Amino acid sequence: MGTNTPCASCKLLRRRCGKDCIFAPYFPSHELHKFAIVHKVFGASNVSKMLLELPVHQRPDAVSSLVYEATARVRDPVYGCVGAIWHLQNQVSQLQMQLVVAQAEILWIQMKREEAAAAVLLPQNGSEPYGNERALAHLHGESIIELPHELIVEDFGSDSSNYVSVQRVPLSTI
Repeated sequence: MGTNTPCASCKLLRRRCGKDCIFAPYFPSHELHKFAIVHKVFGASNVSKMLLELPVHQRPDAVSSLVYEATARVRDPVYGCVGAIWHLQNQVSQLQMQLVVAQAEILWIQMKREEAAAAVLLPQNGSEPYGNERALAHLHGESIIELPHELIVEDFGSDSSNYVSVQRVPLSTI
């Protein structure tokens, strides 16, 4: 045996690790778990064939992708990383819908505030209308809420695609 410790592949497969070992640069001996999971999902022979077909500068990224896919495949044997991607896309869609609902609530509050301001600020018996929103809020026991100047309206489409239409609508036009 040489003075060098065998790579994770050679350690797991109980082989002698030579200078020309394709796995040594990408699976060091202290990362045995990474090679074990890749070997379990893809097989050492298939991984070595894939690595040999790639240019040397692309191999580290390929190994990283193989480790990620193998980990996802062990976690979810049916869908693998596609299941994780689908789950994340579903979360994004739910959060976008929550944002639309929150923006609609803000718009509703804005409209109610403007209606109340218009009713209270009308001149009565020839007197001047209130010009101070803070005084108006104080009269109603409310606090001033700073609202956006425009509303972002998103349409997610009716089909299963990820089509999103975004429009900015100034609140002053509503």
